[in-house]
Amino acid sequence: MFPFLLSMHSLFRWLTVISLLVSFIVAVRGVRQRSLFPPSVNSLRHSTATIAHIQLMIGIWLYTQSAQVGYYFSGAAKGFGEAGFFSIVHICCMILAIVFITLGSALAKRRPRPLDKYRTMMWWFGAALVLIVIAIPWPFSPLAHRPMWRAF
Repeated sequence: MFPFLLSMHSLFRWLTVISLLVSFIVAVRGVRQRSLFPPSVNSLRHSTATIAHIQLMIGIWLYTQSAQVGYYFSGAAKGFGEAGFFSIVHICCMILAIVFITLGSALAKRRPRPLDKYRTMMWWFGAALVLIVIAIPWPFSPLAHRPMWRAF
């Protein structure tokens, strides 16, 4: 079951980033064009939050099972490094990003005017996107060396 969750994690992390990016672009376009908020955009908003929550559940499970996280919190790790990045920075930024996505989705749903819905999505989803980009373990990062896609 563990390899299955890892492959689901690889799939859902990219689905999360792509759906969030598409939602953000749609929100920016909606603000600029002052367009209506059709059911398709509402579905995109809801789907983005749902995908992010599924990713959060998979990510939290993997976090609790991670040998690197256990190593860091056991006190055996010397310095911050990759173990510290995943134990603190990655998890905190990602959870905060999911909170922003959840708030943005819930607040946009409740706004009465289409322009307010788009603005709310744009700001909250944009902030979540920035946090996710910061917390991604890029292959060129000095703190974490991970491939962008894992084949399992």
